Amino acid sequence: MGGCTNCKGKSGCDHRKGAMLAEVDDALARLYPTRTWGEPDDAGLVPPPTGELAALADELAGELKAATFVRPGGDDEACDFIYVLCLGRTPCIVQVRDHDVAPPAEWHGAGRIDEMYLRIAVGQRVRMSAVQQVAVEAVPAPGGWIVREAPRAGVYDAPLLHRMQKLVAILPAYDLAHLDFGEIAHAPPDFEPGVWRDLYGGAPAIANYLFYAQPTTMTATAFVPEPHARQEAASA
Repeated sequence: MGGCTNCKGKSGCDHRKGAMLAEVDDALARLYPTRTWGEPDDAGLVPPPTGELAALADELAGELKAATFVRPGGDDEACDFIYVLCLGRTPCIVQVRDHDVAPPAEWHGAGRIDEMYLRIAVGQRVRMSAVQQVAVEAVPAPGGWIVREAPRAGVYDAPLLHRMQKLVAILPAYDLAHLDFGEIAHAPPDFEPGVWRDLYGGAPAIANYLFYAQPTTMTATAFVPEPHARQEAASA
């Protein structure tokens, strides 16, 4: 979240952060006995309870008064995602990109569509979560739209902060520890990057060990074809 320099509860915050960082250290030591990215020990992996993500997304939608969407993690992601739509309206870009929803009629001729979300990474290997602010845009292109998702290293914009605070208060009910993203956006000391350096350059952040492979603020780009183009491709 944003800075808390003037907060009178700083000592309590420092105590909570100390406990959080101790949990992170324990998780890294347990998951990576070789202390090398790409070499996790999944022997004790326990999948999240069935229906947990959907239940959490539903509760967040009600409490935050915002549309929420679940996206299962990919092959290189040790987490699943919940998107909370904060600036924009449904049908939204995430629905069109991830849930096979047809682009609304007002998109045609509207130029670029801009939306803002809170994106929650929910760990598959650890009972932990982290939240980022992400901007998502859809730009018209021949046959469809180019969709770009640009995450930031935390949550900063005022319109998102009140929802962020409510969101964090809900997570403990699901036995999910919330990790302040600013505390996990750097490389852990005395760990080796392994093949991550060949893939992306540099060293992976703690978030890359716990949640997903890609750099924490890397823009992801996808092409979403028009519905008729999808149908033609499917029938070809």
